Amino acid sequence: MTWIRRLDYDEHWQGVIDFGIEVTAVGYVLLSSARSSAMAKDAKEDVSVSTEVASNAHNGHAAHSDAAVIDHADNKLLAELGYKAEFKREFSRIETIAFAFSIMGVIASVSSTLSFPLVSGGHVGMVFGWLIPSLFVMPIALCMAELASSMPTSAGLYYFSARLAPPRWSALASWITAWANITGQVTLVCSIDFTCAQMITTALAVGSDGSINLGNGPTFGILLAILFVHGLVCSAATKVIARLNLFYVVINVGTTIGAIIALYVCAGDNKVSTRDAFTKFENNTGQYTGDGWAFLLAFTAPMWTLTGYDSAAHISEETANASRAAPLAIITSDYTFLLLINQHEILSPKGVATTAALGWLTLIAASFALVSVPALLESNLSLPMGQLFLDVLGKKGMLTIWAFIIVVQVEPWFVTGAAQTVDASRVVFAFARDGALPGSRYWRRINARTQTPVHAVWLVVCVAGVCGVLGFSDAALSSLAGMAVIGLYTSYATPIFLRITSGREKLVPGPFSLGRWGVPLGCIAVSWVSFIVVLLVFPSVQNVTAQDMNYAIVILMAVFIYAGLHWVLSAHRWFTGPLKTTEGSIRSPTNSNYEKD
Repeated sequence: MTWIRRLDYDEHWQGVIDFGIEVTAVGYVLLSSARSSAMAKDAKEDVSVSTEVASNAHNGHAAHSDAAVIDHADNKLLAELGYKAEFKREFSRIETIAFAFSIMGVIASVSSTLSFPLVSGGHVGMVFGWLIPSLFVMPIALCMAELASSMPTSAGLYYFSARLAPPRWSALASWITAWANITGQVTLVCSIDFTCAQMITTALAVGSDGSINLGNGPTFGILLAILFVHGLVCSAATKVIARLNLFYVVINVGTTIGAIIALYVCAGDNKVSTRDAFTKFENNTGQYTGDGWAFLLAFTAPMWTLTGYDSAAHISEETANASRAAPLAIITSDYTFLLLINQHEILSPKGVATTAALGWLTLIAASFALVSVPALLESNLSLPMGQLFLDVLGKKGMLTIWAFIIVVQVEPWFVTGAAQTVDASRVVFAFARDGALPGSRYWRRINARTQTPVHAVWLVVCVAGVCGVLGFSDAALSSLAGMAVIGLYTSYATPIFLRITSGREKLVPGPFSLGRWGVPLGCIAVSWVSFIVVLLVFPSVQNVTAQDMNYAIVILMAVFIYAGLHWVLSAHRWFTGPLKTTEGSIRSPTNSNYEKD
């Protein structure tokens, strides 16, 4: 492919970069303004019901009083749920949305998982293998948003299950949900950082013209280094994490849009037809003769990408106006990220960037630019997306955009891997706070200086590093992705199932409620998760060997066997569900959960 075929690449590429920098700068200013606007809007919503704020406004203390009233209301609701406030509420509404959005890292996730649709359907796998699961994830996100609005606590999913289950089964439902969620959270941390390590090895291979081709050992070493950096960052104060989050979102969205434009425009005339881009099916599994089954395996990519949106619930104890901010973040992080700000209000989506839509558009652009699926799969690079960028943009262009994608995945301040590490650590902290983990007294500690669960952060980092040993298997990414999706979506479906069965009369609606749509949407959500979990248990090949074995089921079974035996032999006698830590509650822990290091 010539430079002319790439539409005068040398002339236009610098313009694309300059434009991207300008958009990034403007976007960051807008998002910073959005944070202030969102905080003002949060205050307005609660000021209307507070005579205290009205009186203080005349004394020039309205802004301080507004924040105090919101904080008081949040802590009061948390106390009603049984917990005392232990975190500073540093996340505004816009920052909570950005946090949930950041975990999914659109362009980085698509680049990491392109091999799944390429193998399982080619062009059809890329386009429709993403679209179909994205549509079915929406009911799950809506149901999750309703629960987060009703019960905004870091315990999140397992707390929901405990509240909605029949009294006899409440503790067991909470126990199962918690272990499934922790398993999914930790393996998602590992899989995100593992794909980032693969991105770095891909960049080294391209930059050295193939002379540097790192194997599994060095890749594992890079993974450990990334995990260590994320551990350091996630031990920082919540305020630091929240503010840096805004800049990341601009980089994420800007890089994704830049990749879409670059793939489609720079491919020039060397693109496949519209018919082929949307309808050409290729079964490249090599073993599965049924095209239908092969196509279903393409669902792994979007299901792995569209995880982690429950993070808004897990940081709700660090969020201002959590009962409103958490559900908004869950829904918008999947489908709508608002960028149009006018004075003091977020009005409507302009240049609407959604995880599902942006991911789909990226894959459509890639489908047009992809001339030969088999040739791309035969690339020596660890990630096929890197080879596609190399074919379309050349070495210079590929390394430029790849650098931005790596930033989205690994930039130590606060991006995909770091965001997920924070999320996972909050789940571990909450479960330890309820005394359900071995060594809970240690893992539940809050650092007195940063007011973050530092010990829980490093537990997540260490366990994720152990999971990274799977990187020595050829099917590592498939196994890690499968574990993350099965663990997380099982924990999503459990409280949703309870909400539409035993919990119909138990749910106290929050500001966001599905009303009469709760049951039908819940039925769709549970049915879809049941289908996906069964699908992802199967290996990616028909004749399985030790190298291409889907180890997800092995590790998941080990976790659930441990959790099951622990329950039968011991936990059923002392674990009664989420502990109450406020005065006058049903049960209080013997020792305070706030312990200084």
